[in-house]
Amino acid sequence: MVRHDWIVMPRDYYEVLGVARSATADQIKAAYHKLAKKHHPDRNPGDKEAAAKFKEIQQAYDVIGDADKRKKYDQFGPAFEQMGAGGPGGGGPGSGQGPFHFRWGSGSGPEVEGVDPSVMESLFEQMFGGAGGGGRAAGGRARGGRRGGGFTPPPDVEHAVEIDFLMAARGGTVEILGPQGQRVSARIPSGIEDGQTLRLREQGVAGGDLKLKVRVRPHPQFRREGPDLIVRLPLTLGEAVLGGKVDVPTLDGVITLTVPPGTSSGKRLRLRGQGLPNPGGGKGDLFAEVQIVVPEKIKEESRELIREFMKQNPHDPRSRT
Repeated sequence: MVRHDWIVMPRDYYEVLGVARSATADQIKAAYHKLAKKHHPDRNPGDKEAAAKFKEIQQAYDVIGDADKRKKYDQFGPAFEQMGAGGPGGGGPGSGQGPFHFRWGSGSGPEVEGVDPSVMESLFEQMFGGAGGGGRAAGGRARGGRRGGGFTPPPDVEHAVEIDFLMAARGGTVEILGPQGQRVSARIPSGIEDGQTLRLREQGVAGGDLKLKVRVRPHPQFRREGPDLIVRLPLTLGEAVLGGKVDVPTLDGVITLTVPPGTSSGKRLRLRGQGLPNPGGGKGDLFAEVQIVVPEKIKEESRELIREFMKQNPHDPRSRT
């Protein structure tokens, strides 16, 4: 039997950080910070794959983030350590002597050894919006800090925003002034309800989220019941008794509705699919709620006609039988 001893070579460090071989030192540093923030174990608790990815990212940056090691790596590849760069104090990947070394323990996060505090503070400010030891950032904004061996994420900021009924129904975009004086654009999904909250990632203070609590102004014609819309439909006595065709307002314009003869006040006439977007798909319905309106002033001749009508059509709406 022939035995093969496979040597697994590490991935290309430029590929790991997602940069070109011609990338500048600043571009490499920016790519490292972005990936380290995304895959950091404090942001992915219990995720072994993220921890392994973070370790690989760190290993790559330990090499190509250092000018001397990068030069040797570009010339000899991963084998540069065996060519004099990885001896005692050489600082190759895994040696723990690069600019950042994370020792994995049983705590909530990695322990950092042999790191320039100012460099580490810059990294943590990029990753968590705060310094390793807490405190305040430039400009007086609060920053996250250490707590129980880990890092305290920046708090969310709540802000109320008022929109009109039609924007809540149709959706749209609003612009507000953020907590740090920045202009923030928020997309309002169609069908949003009064009191719902929208979360805007990293639009708060020190990298935290901004939570928008939506308040919807009442509409003079429409009110909502879940995905359904209710609109009041005034009818004359003649329209209610004889029936007919009347115009009804909807979100998309006016629709002609047929009123059946003998329609009473309080009855709801349904217009299917003319309501609000339904979370389960499709749309709710619009209900025209009938309200019979009688004129305040009636001529005596009309009164006699009504009396005759009542004689010929006896009816007691209060009777339970």
